[in-house]
Amino acid sequence: MAGDGIRSSIVAPFISGLLEEKHAIGYSYESEELILNRFDQYCSSHGLKAPEITKDFLSDWMEQKSTEGKFNRGKRISVIRQLMLFMASLGINVYIPHDFCHFKRAPPHIFDPVELKDFFGVLDSYLPPPNKGFQIRMHMEYRMMFRLYCCCGLRNNEAAALECANADFENGILTILDSKGNKDRLVYLADDIRGALADYRDYLCAQLGGCRWLFPGRDPEKHVPNTTVDSVFNRFWNQTIHAGYSNKPTVHDFRFTFVVNRMNLWAEEGVTFP
Repeated sequence: MAGDGIRSSIVAPFISGLLEEKHAIGYSYESEELILNRFDQYCSSHGLKAPEITKDFLSDWMEQKSTEGKFNRGKRISVIRQLMLFMASLGINVYIPHDFCHFKRAPPHIFDPVELKDFFGVLDSYLPPPNKGFQIRMHMEYRMMFRLYCCCGLRNNEAAALECANADFENGILTILDSKGNKDRLVYLADDIRGALADYRDYLCAQLGGCRWLFPGRDPEKHVPNTTVDSVFNRFWNQTIHAGYSNKPTVHDFRFTFVVNRMNLWAEEGVTFP
């Protein structure tokens, strides 16, 4: 195994090997890779000279940071647990964290119509700086992307990593590849969202002259990262009058809301399933 030039610590080759393994079995592992890159920096800054990793060496990493919640701490440690298991499978003597996730997952936040109207009102009324061309483009992307979350129940990574080749603009069908459980599925768009998406596609082509990604990032060669989508949602949600709820919503709650609304509509229409 060899590093990829991004990471420089003694564990860099093992991080690359773990990523190759996860990608090979169908996981995107994008947010996890960001955590692994942070751990690579942690190993360098803490002077790790050999790949053997002890419990004491991980003690600072295991601590909950003042800027993170229990869920994010648990995910951060869980990713490193995967790395330790991978290294152990190669015969490296490492400490494997365990019994560290003692928290209750918050219940989903189901958006009501007023909340959705207020969120999209804040999102749509924002004016990016006129001298920041890429910010203007990306704001147009966010306006379309959050409508897909809301109207189609897409997961964060499903919209962020959607390729133009997998969007049938004429018939209004999105092909979602390698989703949860390594499964593919088709998402059918209502006429209004199909028309909006086609208009957005025309705008994107005019800006970039063609692009692989339906929602390219600041670097058009890459799609917008999931973490950026989370950050953008938080920024605009916090400008609504609903900010400060104890059950703070996330991007994934658009999916929960879509499912609940769809099931309620089926119930009202008397739809039954075998």
